[in-house]
This record gives sequence, structure tokens and C-alpha cells, in this order.
Amino acid sequence: MQNRETVENAKNSLHAKYLRATIKAQGTNNKCTQKGTQECEIHWRGKMNYIDFDESRKFDLILLGRIGIDFNPAYSDDVKEDFKPLKKVHYFEKFVGGSPANIAVGITHHGMKAGFIGKVSDDQFGDFVVDYFNEQGIDTSNISRCTNGEKLGLTFTEMKSSIESSILMYRNRVADLQLSVEDIKEEYIRQAKAILISGTALAESPSREAALKAVMLARRVGTKIIFDIDYRNYNWKNFDEISIYCSMVAKESTVILGSREEFDLTERELMPGLSDEESAKMWHSYHARIVVIKHGMQGSTAYTRDGQKFSIRPFPVQARKGFGGGDGYASGFLYGLFHNWEIIDCLEFGSAEASMMVRANNCSDALPTPEEVHAFIAEEKALYGDMIARV
Repeated sequence: MQNRETVENAKNSLHAKYLRATIKAQGTNNKCTQKGTQECEIHWRGKMNYIDFDESRKFDLILLGRIGIDFNPAYSDDVKEDFKPLKKVHYFEKFVGGSPANIAVGITHHGMKAGFIGKVSDDQFGDFVVDYFNEQGIDTSNISRCTNGEKLGLTFTEMKSSIESSILMYRNRVADLQLSVEDIKEEYIRQAKAILISGTALAESPSREAALKAVMLARRVGTKIIFDIDYRNYNWKNFDEISIYCSMVAKESTVILGSREEFDLTERELMPGLSDEESAKMWHSYHARIVVIKHGMQGSTAYTRDGQKFSIRPFPVQARKGFGGGDGYASGFLYGLFHNWEIIDCLEFGSAEASMMVRANNCSDALPTPEEVHAFIAEEKALYGDMIARV
């Protein structure tokens, strides 16, 4: 009991100290939101303005790519499926899934305004994901229905232990890859400060051409492009196509996020065998201002065009699964970036959110609010020290 009280007191003290320091150093624009009890979020401007977003636009971020459904082994107050092989699981919980869909939910939980460009099935599962987005406050005006019987991708997750998990996917004639050039509207893209392109959308036609059209229009209307390489081996036919189409989008992007493996695949036909620093330098020579390269449990590094680099490690947690962290990472990192935080603070916030998500039983509902992420960081630092994640 004493240890719990010590952590809670330290958490509150650290959080208050963090907010006071921010207010004193950078000034504030306090925005109080009503969510059950009165909560006050501190918005600030960091010293560095890495990207000039058009603040007059309606949406903070429009995301393009897949929406699917995850079936995870049940782990609730009613039913708990412990770690076991998938073939032994009897009860599942249903959640909205798919990396760009999860990021849309994540940034919305952070109070940002999101829109989505995607294709879903014309059935009850399509109803489920669209209704969920509407409930979350995500704009669905540019999500359309398939007309030839294509279905949403289904993912069954296997959780064998805290360090061993996998996914089983059904993506034959999948709905999200039926997105076409007719579904991409210039006026919609013009309303966003930025558009996030998921690399999976490039895996097949007609989605591939739709994504490329969205990139071309974004460049024309001044909408910043964020590229989440988001490599999944399903649907891609060969390594050449991965490099060809992912590099086309990366060359036009303002921000690029990916693992070392994903950068290797993207660079395969351009300049294979690059180090992290060499990769960042190459993409900076095009349009990228920030390049984030992730190395799993070893952490991640952000490289800025002015030659700086910032690194972060994961926060230690007891994991429930080995996936979902990347969507939390992107949600947290982009939240900080859109609020002009220092890059190291964006990385810390993203890393914290990633750790929170790997200990959760899903990749969408559990995405936290900013207050919850700040509290998590304070608690971790109280337990392990201020530099637990910073390199």
C-alpha cells in the first residue's frame, strides 16, 4: 500500500512539475474539455516549428488505407482467455482494426480532428466499422461501400505468451484494396493539414493508383504528406513492387515512419544497404523533413532535415501482445508534432503510448487520452527514473 501511495504521489508531483515547467518556458493556451469530470489540457508551442501546418484547415489529418476487424482472444471481466494457441481459444472479442484506422482513432482520442478515405464491405461488418468511426467523431463522408461483394479483412490474433504472439489474416478479395481513383476527391484533401498514406494501400490495384492520386493532389493543394510504410507481407506480389511504389510515395512525403526492415524494402531498388543515417539523408534530399526509423525493443530515432537526431527507448511494461504498439506510437508522435513539441517529446509520448498499447487486449478501443499518457509517463519515471526511455 505504501509503494502504491508513493508512486501515486510521485506521479501527481511529476505531472504537475511537467505542466508548470511547460507553462513557464513556453506560455500557454489553456483549453478545458468536458469529459466526465472537468479536465484541463495544456497546449503549448515548442521552440522548433519543424513543419508548417495550415491551421485554417478543417481536418488535422485525413488517413487513407485499410479498415478491418480484429478478433482477439477475450480478456474481460466476463471471460478471460489466458495465453494459449489460437486453436485452443473459444471466445473472441471484436474490434475495429487496421493500422490507419487505429491511428485515426488514436489521434481522435487526443482531441484532433480526423477524416478517412477508405472502402468497406456493404454488409453488417461494414456497418459496424462506419458506425464505430461515427461514434468516435471520425469523418466518414469519404468512406464508400464495395459493390461486387468484397469483404472487410478479418484478423484473428494469437497470444501465446507476453513475448509470443501472431496474427492470422483473411484478405482474399478484400474491401480496402478496392479503393479507386474515383474515390479520391481534391476538395476533401484540400481540407486537411496533412494526409497519412498507409503503405498497405499500395499493395494492389486499384487501391495503389488511388493512393498515388491522393499523393499527387496533396502536393498540388499544399496538404502535407505523412507516409507510414506499414509493410504487411500479404497482398504484395514481389519485392520489386514494394520498393517501386513505396519509394514513389516516400519521395513526396514530409514525414516518413517505418521500421528498419520497412526502409530496407522501400530502398531496395534505389540504394540498398543503407545505414539509418544514410537513409535519412537520402529521404531528406527529396521532401522529407522528419524521418523516423524504428528498431523494435531497441528503440527508435527521428532524424530532422537540419541534421539533428533524437532517440528513445520503449517504456517497460508487462505485455499482453506483440502488436498494436506501432499504431499507438504513430498516434502519440503525430499528436506532439501537430502541437509543435520538441521532437524528443514527440518520441517520448509516442513510445509511451506504444507501451500502453502492447499491454492492452486490443488496438483501437484502448488507445488512450493525452491525460492518460502523461500519467503513464509520470508513473514510469517515478518507478524507473526520469531517463528510463530517453537515450
